[in-house]
Amino acid sequence: MINKKTAPQQAKVYVYELGNCAKEFGFKADEGWELSAASDAEKMAIEKRYHPVISVKVLPEILSEFFDLVNDTLMQLKSGITNTINPGSLLVRESQYLVAYNPKRLIR
Repeated sequence: MINKKTAPQQAKVYVYELGNCAKEFGFKADEGWELSAASDAEKMAIEKRYHPVISVKVLPEILSEFFDLVNDTLMQLKSGITNTINPGSLLVRESQYLVAYNPKRLIR
């Protein structure tokens, strides 16, 4: 689980995984990731609906900070990976995962 001490390094690893997964699955120029804060149940629902999904468990009290680190790293890389997040979902204390998925890649 990611905590305050490991967050900066783990954000870089998470972004690296997003880039690798996008290449592996042949994302087109108009495809990207959507980032969402999720509870266990929400994470499972996303995993049943979309593929690929990359998630990481984060202490709820630093989830907002971890998202900011990931977002900043994506911006620095100008990687073409788009991302959005529902700011209200970061305030929900039971959210403990940062989940990335491509809304265009539904499981059929």
